[in-house]
Amino acid sequence: MRYLNTFAIFALSLILLSACASEGPPFVPPLARALPTSEAPWPQGKILAICYHDVEDREADQNYVSVRTANLIAQLKWLHESGYQAVSIDQVLAARTGTEPLPEKALLLTFDDGYSSFYDRVLPLLEAYNWPAVFAPVGAWVSTPLNSPVDFAGMPTERKKFATWDQVKRMAENPLVEIAAHTNNMHTGALANPQGNLEPSAANRLYDPVLKRYENDEEAHARWSKDIAKISDKIEAVTGRKPRVWVWPYGQQSGEVLKIANENGYDIALTLEDGMSSLSTIKEGPRYLVSGDPEIDQFATSVLAIAETSSMRVAHVDLDYVYDPDPQQMDKNIGSMVQRIYDLGINTVFLQAYADPKGDGTVRETYFPNSHLPMRADLFNRASWQLQTRAHVQVYAWMPVLSFDLDKKLPRVQRWDPETGKPSVDPKQYQRLSPFNAEARKQIGDIYQDLARYANFDGLLFHDDALLTDFEDAGPDALAAYRKAGLPADIAALRDSQQSLETWAQFKTKYLTDFTLELAAKVKAIRGPQILTARNIYAQPIMNPVSETWFAQNLDNFLASYDWTAPMAMPLMEGVALKDSNAWLEKMVDIIGQRPGALKRTVFELQARDWSKPNSPAISAQQLAEWMKHLQWKGVVNYGYYPDNFVTNEPALDEIHPAFSNAWAPKP
Repeated sequence: MRYLNTFAIFALSLILLSACASEGPPFVPPLARALPTSEAPWPQGKILAICYHDVEDREADQNYVSVRTANLIAQLKWLHESGYQAVSIDQVLAARTGTEPLPEKALLLTFDDGYSSFYDRVLPLLEAYNWPAVFAPVGAWVSTPLNSPVDFAGMPTERKKFATWDQVKRMAENPLVEIAAHTNNMHTGALANPQGNLEPSAANRLYDPVLKRYENDEEAHARWSKDIAKISDKIEAVTGRKPRVWVWPYGQQSGEVLKIANENGYDIALTLEDGMSSLSTIKEGPRYLVSGDPEIDQFATSVLAIAETSSMRVAHVDLDYVYDPDPQQMDKNIGSMVQRIYDLGINTVFLQAYADPKGDGTVRETYFPNSHLPMRADLFNRASWQLQTRAHVQVYAWMPVLSFDLDKKLPRVQRWDPETGKPSVDPKQYQRLSPFNAEARKQIGDIYQDLARYANFDGLLFHDDALLTDFEDAGPDALAAYRKAGLPADIAALRDSQQSLETWAQFKTKYLTDFTLELAAKVKAIRGPQILTARNIYAQPIMNPVSETWFAQNLDNFLASYDWTAPMAMPLMEGVALKDSNAWLEKMVDIIGQRPGALKRTVFELQARDWSKPNSPAISAQQLAEWMKHLQWKGVVNYGYYPDNFVTNEPALDEIHPAFSNAWAPKP
């Protein structure tokens, strides 16, 4: 009996272990796992740029982002012993033209603001290593008379803390030092919206509270041009050569200002974005900011992690929840929303930039000033800036592509009726402007440009309204575009065979994608080349490639066109039973994962409401966490959900946080 009992217990244990194992992630053999970036070979053409500020012997005052001299010595020693090789601007430019390749583990050392400590403490260390560096002074600070305090962004600072032009001249004579421009007097925060946010003046239009308006293009361009010309002239007068490197105050850049800098002879522009610089993107070169006076172990860990790609965690937020006709209540709502995002511990918010209180997808108002639609409230820039600076997240402006309620004379997308052979607007679909109409495209482009002018954000999310069914568009402008492309200008003929239907769908897919990229280019020209792009894609074009004809969307096209592809990974919306939802999600992951590297550039958007039921009840945080767990087990690291509701605490913060936060989520 004892033997039988023991055997029974052993058998039961096996069953239990087997059951538990089925709930765990799939096993990946060590040799099949991805090599950590820090252990991989140094990527060709990449540069690690490091940004220092002041260097002090005793206390490291973080008002000036200082490091202690002892820590700087230890950091340079560690970099040298770890094989990093400091490069000059001449070497970077030579590598960019293909004249001479960069050494492995290329390192660009930069020192911002123009502190005298560079002359006294840093330069002797550089000479000891024979390492070049970039010194970027602020013109107005270095030009301050010796007997006056420096106006350090509103904080009076003793003059001796900053270099003199005589010291700059002597430093420029040293072949190790490149003198860069850090603006003449735009290292300041300036009023950038009616609510009182101070944003970097070198990259944003200013708001006049007396006139109650923003700078127009002419005023902003004149202010930027005057400053760039002034600092360029100052540096050339002292050093005998025009500066070649532009260093953005606070690391924030602008496409318009970058264009002016280019016209003034600047070859390189440096930001404080995360990551490593590359020769192809040196105009928006990121840098690692050394702050908090890190000890050597913390510094080394941070440097090694720079090349690592962080996972994206996204909360998709409706500003319609934040809006209130009472400005004070609206500001309280912003605070509550920002606090919730901070507590979630995530890194990205897809933030609604337009108003849709009716929930019908037709955009009649925006949350930013623009030239074609009413503004419900000047809310987007305020909310975005608060999220960036207080919750420390990246903000993508979530924007429609076609469903703007503009002039009624502008043509809408027309559906061809196979029974009558006549076109008309489909009431069951988004009410979209025809992308084939030149005036409609222009006005949509104007709205995107206005968004870029008057708001501060990191990326664009193109909404799911950018679709055309297998009966659309049948308007006259669309038919003319088909004819020009060598296709039949007749919907019946386009649908005559599966082959012609697929060819038509592929044409429309590319046409819509090209239009979104055109809109992104307009935004980047104003906001800057650092703006990232993401676009929603329906589930069906992923799960069933034939359905490209129903949507004019294609997974491979999206992966090749955008920084992020955002599948609508919403099983209940697709009619999938809850019991089958995990398997459905896993199938989607498998399909995307067949494409090399695709999972790294895909962010899965889960649903936080069940739109298949009356009144669209919230989906529990436990269910969302379950879906997230299964995505992770399949190797997914980038995911989010829509919508997040700070008013009703849906999904429940304490329940979703462990599965969602970057700080809590286990690595697959």
